[in-house]
Amino acid sequence: MADKSLNRTELVAAVAAESGQSQAAVNGVLDALFSTLSKSLSEGTKVSIPGWLAVERTARAARTGRNPQTGESIEIAASNGVKISAGSKLKAAVK
Repeated sequence: MADKSLNRTELVAAVAAESGQSQAAVNGVLDALFSTLSKSLSEGTKVSIPGWLAVERTARAARTGRNPQTGESIEIAASNGVKISAGSKLKAAVK
């Protein structure tokens, strides 16, 4: 796995340097992106940026699980998850 990571502050600084925009402007755009993404997914809308990524909400059915400490059966409620798929340009960038 990757030893390096890029946190939000470093990402904002890098995008600001690359685009020539202020860090405040880039941070605002990033906030708006995540807000729009969250809202769309909560409404069940798939968000895709062709070639780069696709994000969609998935449904998990209710199921019976097992408590590992006691071995007792428990009911796990249905829930929603998020699926993120890499597009061809993103896959090609990491080869």
